[in-house]
Amino acid sequence: MIYSVTGKLLLVEPGFAVVEAGGVGYRCSTTTSTLAKLPPRGQEVTLLTHLYLREDVLELFGFFTEEELRCFRLLIGVSGVGPKAALAILSALTPQKLMLAIAAGDAKAVKAPGVGPKLSQRIVLELRDKFSTEDLAGGMASGGGGGLSFLAGEGSSAQGEAVAALVSLGYGQTEAAAAIAKLDSSLAVDELIKGALKRLSRGV
Repeated sequence: MIYSVTGKLLLVEPGFAVVEAGGVGYRCSTTTSTLAKLPPRGQEVTLLTHLYLREDVLELFGFFTEEELRCFRLLIGVSGVGPKAALAILSALTPQKLMLAIAAGDAKAVKAPGVGPKLSQRIVLELRDKFSTEDLAGGMASGGGGGLSFLAGEGSSAQGEAVAALVSLGYGQTEAAAAIAKLDSSLAVDELIKGALKRLSRGV
């Protein structure tokens, strides 16, 4: 398997980039996120790759980060999720937001063109146990260091109660969990709720 491609960036088009390495131009299908991080044409770039083989299909996918590559591989492992759907999801959500949505069980947040509610629910159900607390906490600023352990069934019950309270007020589970994760985990439930509401009102 081709692990990565390093070389001169020859071409960037919607949905793919071409990297020249050893005299060969490798066409790598990718996400809008990776495309946005690429250097100007002519400069050297490294893309982490996944070679997709299915019957008569041979396609190379390239990503700027290991997190995006990992999420892509997990997504295409879900029944009914092909490479195009996986790229669409990762173009709509960063790996961190995707992991948080899945851990929070928020299928509505896993949305992208061509990805319906049933498929989103299947993604959440099949991948919910694939991410560790460290994966989740690593992608979010946890403020007081509480991280997102309450989403993995560990840590402070106060955090879980605060998330439930925010959801009952009409906030999405993902945005509520993200707001709570940025606060000190030692705070009481009412303090967590107040702090989260302030953050949500400011959009941070």
